[in-house]
Amino acid sequence: MIQHYPFTLLPLPYLYDSLEPYVDMETMYYHHDKHLQTYVDNLNRLLKPWTEYHDWTLERLILDNRELPESIREDVLKNAGGVYNHQLFFAGMTPNPTLPQGRLERALLLDFGNLDAFYETFYQMALKLFGSGYLWLAADERGKLVLFPLPNQETPLPKNLEPIINLDLWEHAYYLKHQNRRADYIRDWFHVINWNEAGRRYENALLDAELRKGN
Repeated sequence: MIQHYPFTLLPLPYLYDSLEPYVDMETMYYHHDKHLQTYVDNLNRLLKPWTEYHDWTLERLILDNRELPESIREDVLKNAGGVYNHQLFFAGMTPNPTLPQGRLERALLLDFGNLDAFYETFYQMALKLFGSGYLWLAADERGKLVLFPLPNQETPLPKNLEPIINLDLWEHAYYLKHQNRRADYIRDWFHVINWNEAGRRYENALLDAELRKGN
């Protein structure tokens, strides 16, 4: 879905309580309807006077950020990243999880040996992320998987990486249920990963890689 100003809060693809007991309804409500809504509102407020940027997508606001006026550049980057990252995060979960399939499954097995090894590597990296940010599984320009953390609301886009899955590690994503137990939150999140959506994103990344080769 291509979005531009005025940005809107995309609805959750499931009910607020659909991910329980792993993600509680109260956290889901505040995270989506309050935290994400704030990023949406801030982004619209920043862009409102600048009509020449009203047709810019989230991705362009991030990738071509240096073309924006200096007075709004940094704040637009932070808030556009907040909208982009949260949308990926919420779409990347499901009450009906499956296992990785197809080319994504083969890529995970190639890089990590088996799914349990991937989960353990992901868990350890997420546990070690200092402060606020996300842990990302992304694909590079060749379609190879890359696992890495980014602070705050930074995105993989400027690194020419296409997101596959991301885990929100800001405290507001888990504190109501898990308090300071980030480890429990990470383990619970493994139960609700939308591997079908991750597989679709990976297929798109591979298609983009093939198109670049053709050019």
